[in-house]
Amino acid sequence: MSEIDDRGFGRATQSEVYRAGLSGTHPKVPVDVVALERAAQRTLSKEAFAYLAGGAGAESTMAANRAAFDRWRIWPRVLRDVSRRDLSIELFGRRRPTPFVLSPIGVAEMAHPEADVAVGRAAATLGVPYVLSNQASRPMEEVAEQMGDASFWFQLYWSRSDELNASFVRRAEAAGAEAIVVTLDTSLLGWRTRDLDVAYLPFTRGLGIAQYTSDPVFADLVRDRVAASGAAGGAAGGAAGGASARPRVTPTLLASALSIARSGSRTRLVDGGVADALRSPLPRAAVETFLDVFSDPSLSWDDLADLREWTTLPILLKGVMHPADAARALDLGVDGLIVSNHGGRQVDGAVATLDALPGVLERVGGRIPVILDSGVRGGADAFKALALGATAVGIGRPYAYGLAVAGAEGVREVARNHIAELDLTMGLAGRTTIDAIGRDALAPAP
Repeated sequence: MSEIDDRGFGRATQSEVYRAGLSGTHPKVPVDVVALERAAQRTLSKEAFAYLAGGAGAESTMAANRAAFDRWRIWPRVLRDVSRRDLSIELFGRRRPTPFVLSPIGVAEMAHPEADVAVGRAAATLGVPYVLSNQASRPMEEVAEQMGDASFWFQLYWSRSDELNASFVRRAEAAGAEAIVVTLDTSLLGWRTRDLDVAYLPFTRGLGIAQYTSDPVFADLVRDRVAASGAAGGAAGGAAGGASARPRVTPTLLASALSIARSGSRTRLVDGGVADALRSPLPRAAVETFLDVFSDPSLSWDDLADLREWTTLPILLKGVMHPADAARALDLGVDGLIVSNHGGRQVDGAVATLDALPGVLERVGGRIPVILDSGVRGGADAFKALALGATAVGIGRPYAYGLAVAGAEGVREVARNHIAELDLTMGLAGRTTIDAIGRDALAPAP
């Protein structure tokens, strides 16, 4: 049950914070987004912060995302009765209390031990759909169980194994996912300078692959790899040790073994705990198998037709930026689009999402929902995106920073602050419903 209603969520949030301040209690995470990022940086390891905060190349796309919001100004209207405001929207057959979703962010265990479970619990308290990452640190079934009846969608990275793709989608549907979000802009990893400078990719450490190690199809792929490696090692007379060679125990190996032992228990990929995982060649083989199958650069529009055979859930395509691609998606019969440049993490110098939004919306013509993702840093940003025609708005990095600083409560406060600011911005701009936020609510910046 969401706590959002039309009785003034923004004012209630302010009152809650200020009243707590009388007894010396401050918010668990900074409200200011710059201070929030700095707080997360103090909490996270150098490698984790680089992964969460960084973008592609010189990070000009990240800057462009922010600059695009600055090119619009909110144009308030006064002397309108704004005493009651309704933030709800209709989306995929359900009335949602707000127009926000939590965008998928992988490897949440780098930010907090409870990882995706903490994010899911926070989203559930506010009625905000959580797009669970394909690169989550906890299996989707575990997250869904913690969320109860709350809404979650599943993000799919299209791998080289169609059998594995189908398994992910069917597991998500069985776990109660309300939609499948196919991310299209990561068939190759972008040139991420911060990650390269620290020579760090979490997946090579066995982090962020819980959906894989908890999947029966993936477990079979790993076992096949180990069996083939063992046979090759035996044929070579064991000179190289084959799959039976014991790896040197390092902190990295321990972390990998712990992560894989936890998630792999569902598929008996590792029958025991960490000690068994350390003795087994399976964790190393799981990482190698993941790196082999993770993405498919040959993915094309024709491949997406298979999704309709795997699920009856609504299908959204994430990463659509060009009007021609939006038109092709409509021809394919998808149920929604997410205009996103992956938070600036994939292509340096790419078009900003807010700049791409109007062209996509014009081509779609209102036939399917269009969600804006990337660059949103507060409720005022969300207001601008909604005014330009977005159906809903995704929150990304800020909630990951909240997770790092204060776990589930940190995520909840970040999402709460976005909602509260949107509510107050609506009232101060003279709008009482999301549908009333139109293009006339904005003026181009001089």
